[in-house]
Amino acid sequence: MMRKYGLIAILLGAVVILSLVSDTFLTVTNLMNVLRQVSINGILAVGMTFIILTAGIDLSIGSLMAVAAVIATSIVAHDPGAVGWALLAGVAASGLLGGVSGTMSAKLNVAPFVATLAMMTIARGIALIYTNGRPIVVSSDPFKFLGQGYIGPIPVPVLIFIAVTAVMGIVLYKTKFGRYVYAIGGNENASKISGIRVDRVKIWVYVINGFLAGLAGILLSSRISSGQPNSGMGYELDAIAAVVIGGTSLFGGRGSLLGTIVGVLIIGVINNGLNLLDVSSYWQQIIKGLIIAGAVILDQRAKRN
Repeated sequence: MMRKYGLIAILLGAVVILSLVSDTFLTVTNLMNVLRQVSINGILAVGMTFIILTAGIDLSIGSLMAVAAVIATSIVAHDPGAVGWALLAGVAASGLLGGVSGTMSAKLNVAPFVATLAMMTIARGIALIYTNGRPIVVSSDPFKFLGQGYIGPIPVPVLIFIAVTAVMGIVLYKTKFGRYVYAIGGNENASKISGIRVDRVKIWVYVINGFLAGLAGILLSSRISSGQPNSGMGYELDAIAAVVIGGTSLFGGRGSLLGTIVGVLIIGVINNGLNLLDVSSYWQQIIKGLIIAGAVILDQRAKRN
């Protein structure tokens, strides 16, 4: 019961408490701001869910965001109307780098932690070299619409997050690939014996994660109207936290996208509430770390039981 409904209870409890201590929390403007903020982390967390379900981890998504952002903004800065090509190029680049991490892990037996740690440094260096360490400012209205626009009362990034979640939910729950992801995380050796191409599935999981990291990076650059080579730093922490808080086991094979979404909302609500209450960002980092530690401890206890 606690595993199924505990997260929703925590989310509702946080909303009730913050609505009591802050007059602005439940305003429409603030709620739309919360949704816009969580959409980028939500896209990252969806990709990270696939990774962690296979008992992997990806520390490079912040750097992949930066690579996609600087490539996309450089194209738009040269041709303001080439938004489609900018999106394609940025997402393709981050997906390719994600595939390299997956190949190192699946084919060369490099631990995912080490492979993605190396890619984190490599991709950040690529972004810095590509821009000479300088931001790329864009003024294209179609490009800025991706991160700043609205369709009706709903911010565009929120709609993109919903679409990504729906598509990836179909992939995870309605396709053989999704079943293979769960199987590999549950027992990789048994998956190999049963005929699953484990290496291929793992590589594609990292490619998908790279695609989504690139999309999130482009949305972030659109929101701030510039491609920053140092953007995305620390975003992997929030993504991993959302997935773990959402109930996905770090040992692989157990978890859901619904839990991840609730985890994303919990982190977003807590971050927003702490900002409204003027809590120092230093304390926010401590609180976030304690939440992650608590979630991992609970996961380990559940694993032993």
